[in-house]
Amino acid sequence: MQVLLNSRRLSRVLKSLTLLSSNHPVFTSSSTCPRHQWQLRSTFFSPSVFSGNRSEAPRQQIYSMTRSSAWFSSQTSSDASTPTDTVKELYDKMLESVNVKRTMPPNAWLWSLIENCKNHDDIKLLFDILQNLRRFRLSNLRIHENFNCNLCREVTKACVRVGALDFGKKALWKHNVYGLSPSVASAHHLLSYAKEHKDARLMVEIMKLVKRNNLPLQPGTADIVFRICYDTDDWELICKYSKRFVKAGVKLRKTTFDMWMEFAAKRGDTESLWQIEKLRSESTNQHSLVSGFSCAKGFLLEHKPHDAAGMIQILNQTLPDAKKLGITIELQKLVNEWPLDVIKHQKDEDRKARSKFRPIIQNIPKPAQWFEQ
Repeated sequence: MQVLLNSRRLSRVLKSLTLLSSNHPVFTSSSTCPRHQWQLRSTFFSPSVFSGNRSEAPRQQIYSMTRSSAWFSSQTSSDASTPTDTVKELYDKMLESVNVKRTMPPNAWLWSLIENCKNHDDIKLLFDILQNLRRFRLSNLRIHENFNCNLCREVTKACVRVGALDFGKKALWKHNVYGLSPSVASAHHLLSYAKEHKDARLMVEIMKLVKRNNLPLQPGTADIVFRICYDTDDWELICKYSKRFVKAGVKLRKTTFDMWMEFAAKRGDTESLWQIEKLRSESTNQHSLVSGFSCAKGFLLEHKPHDAAGMIQILNQTLPDAKKLGITIELQKLVNEWPLDVIKHQKDEDRKARSKFRPIIQNIPKPAQWFEQ
């Protein structure tokens, strides 16, 4: 009878061990951290577990196991960095509050942890505690809603700050185990990182996540995306995303139209240029310095120098005094830089490109002659 009772107790403990290890995976193979595995086995198979009621087993042991799992998983995946002391201390306090004291930790602790993240392992601990907090809210507080989008935005900002982009992308998933509420504002932090590093591939990945998780596109999104396409000289990519933004009904900003039109003029693509100009005129009547000069370049490409000069004169009459100072600079660029940009963007196999644009270059008036047209 005693043997049967002990075997039943052993079965319960093994079942508990299986459940805990599934919630907090630590090891992927039997060869990983054998010393720590032995410590876990000695903890769960210690005599105190079998003596008396199993509910009397110290909760501190479970807390230590949970804390160690996150710590060792961080160490095995990244030997180059370890969590900072401040983050580790806050993480331990919050985990103890949830697993031992069974109370929700103060919000200030979580915000402080986010602000103090300095490296990739800090972000790992942040996401681990978010998962623990979400689990506690569901099981103990019966709160099924996710955290608000402000928290997700700050978490994403912290990921970008330390370069933990893999975790930053996880924050964009609508259905996640961390209780995060993704928003396009969170995506903007990742897109800004891609813009800073001129990383079109990262931008494409982020935009795919935005689409999959039904995050609404905004004018600011287009501004960042168009800038990346412009800086990386990727016309096909800007055409692809411009169709997506226009189809979604996003009201593009003047700066977005400026980049788009300047890109088309730099390529010598008058067809696209006038299509963009039509969209711009539906949004706003007044030209900016960049859009006006883009139209002037389009007229020059069509061998209409008088129309180009007329556009420059309109800019001189309508732009504020502070903007008029840039007209001379843009004229210098139009004469000295733009024709070479157009030739550079022609296809290599087009041998007639240089002869095609030579008359345009020769017929461009000097800056002082523009207002005499």
